[in-house]
Amino acid sequence: MSIKPSRIREMSPEARRKLLIELKTELMRLKALQESRGVLDNPSRIRILRKNIARVLTIEREEELKKSKKNVKGKK
Repeated sequence: MSIKPSRIREMSPEARRKLLIELKTELMRLKALQESRGVLDNPSRIRILRKNIARVLTIEREEELKKSKKNVKGKK
């Protein structure tokens, strides 16, 4: 299940970090399972997790850049 960017943007920074940790943990678990078994029931789940992680990281970076732009404008 893919997470929509609008839903991620609505989350608080703490909730986003918690979601990121959960996604990374699940990805590591699936990769370990794949390594031990060789084949997963749903191999596309790894791709979905990686994309969701990228979405969260991208939105965190956008927020970080917004804050830094506000700080630069405020100092002038």
